[in-house]
Amino acid sequence: MHSRPGALRRLQFRLLTPGRWPDLVRLFGERGACGGCWCMWWRLPRSRFAQQKGSVNEKAFKRIVDAGETPGLLAYRGGEPVGWCALAPRETYPVLERSRILKRVDAEPVWSVSCFFVARPFRRRGVTVALLQAAVRYARARGARVVEGYPVEPGRGRMPDAFAWHGTASAFRRAGFVEVLRRSATRPIMRYVVGGDSR
Repeated sequence: MHSRPGALRRLQFRLLTPGRWPDLVRLFGERGACGGCWCMWWRLPRSRFAQQKGSVNEKAFKRIVDAGETPGLLAYRGGEPVGWCALAPRETYPVLERSRILKRVDAEPVWSVSCFFVARPFRRRGVTVALLQAAVRYARARGARVVEGYPVEPGRGRMPDAFAWHGTASAFRRAGFVEVLRRSATRPIMRYVVGGDSR
């Protein structure tokens, strides 16, 4: 479905702070976004992640927020949280650093957009694109020069929502990102160069 400009113009974006934690809980719901992830997938070794799915991951992520880290952006519509985008310097995500297909392209310091979650009624309406654009603005304000993402390039047919938490390559393209490397048929590495050519 194409994005709806009128609806997207009414979105507001806010950093996740301790005071906004209840909004993230409301958005993620009982399942903690995707199977109890609570946005800890790229932060923990796989064995530890599996052991603490659900409430333990929730507490771990809340400690990060309470410590003053702002690990991403919430999108709001009419005061209600409708979307989430995780964003931080790449070294914040140790599992990403160890990934074989998503290992670093070069020595350039980058900020990584690592995952998304959008409320069911707002999916396939362009919220991810709007979140990406807001993420670029936020990273630019923090001095980032390159914003990087690791979306999925689905094959034929519609990709199930459960597998869309990395974002799709088409959404990244619409937000102005370009592919810089692909070590897997379905996982391009895409970049937005702040204030310049994205390549």
